[in-house]
Amino acid sequence: MEQHASSSLQERSTNIPRSTNKKHPDDQGCSSSRKSSKFMGVSARFKISEAILTACQALRTYLRDGKALSSRELQVCLHTLQQEWFSVSSPKWANAAMVEDYLCAFRAVSPSVLHHIANMADGNGNTSLHYSVSHSNFSVVKKMLDSGVSNVNQPNKAGYTPVMLATLATVSSAEDMRVVEELFARGDVNAKASQAGQTALMLAVSHGRLDMVRALLARGAEVDLRDEEGSTALMCASEHGHADIVRVLLAQPACDTMLSDSDGSTALSIALEAGHNDIALLLYAHANFSRGQVYNIQLIVITVAL
Repeated sequence: MEQHASSSLQERSTNIPRSTNKKHPDDQGCSSSRKSSKFMGVSARFKISEAILTACQALRTYLRDGKALSSRELQVCLHTLQQEWFSVSSPKWANAAMVEDYLCAFRAVSPSVLHHIANMADGNGNTSLHYSVSHSNFSVVKKMLDSGVSNVNQPNKAGYTPVMLATLATVSSAEDMRVVEELFARGDVNAKASQAGQTALMLAVSHGRLDMVRALLARGAEVDLRDEEGSTALMCASEHGHADIVRVLLAQPACDTMLSDSDGSTALSIALEAGHNDIALLLYAHANFSRGQVYNIQLIVITVAL
């Protein structure tokens, strides 16, 4: 599953040119505390070209009246905006202050223009939020979330949402983790990818991301959801040998150790087959101690393994 998630988001920075917008010493952002130059009533640190603002106006006209632009005019307008927006928001080096200024400019034209551009998708179905999450550029992710218009549940063509991709991202600080938690709070943590049906929790488990597992569970991730093969997050953790994650999952009241996948395998049998006897002990104890059954667990595990 991890290969599908990572390969679905190709490195965009190789084919998007850097923005030609230069920082102006007298420009500022939306904050009133900065010295500013004005465009369309919005304070800005980065100048936005007249071509982009004109395209925004054209898009506003089209969104109000679908017949206002010819198909050619609409194509040129959308292409201009998409190229500029992705070049500013989507590379690894994307600047949060610049992204904020663009979002402010789009909103100044109209909220509908802001919503449309912020959720534009490329040929792979990836939005700027997909890219900023996958690049672990959480300062940009925060600006996108603060805009209030980014669709955190929008899947790309592989079926992965920004929420799912966040489970694979590198978290470098407590502030980064707070942004991830906000993303989880705003999104559907139980959505399934169209390819194989994995959830964000399954992706986090398969990568051994205990921090993400805890954050997802805190936001209501369902522990016993199944993928297309009938596997659960517990089965995945048992197969990969993530004992610490197994303990966290077993602590969830809804966790059912007796579920089986489409092959009839349980988390216990999967752990034994993979040679993770420590996890098998945890699973057996959880399944049987509550029933008052006390055995020599190590002997039973060794016998089953043989």
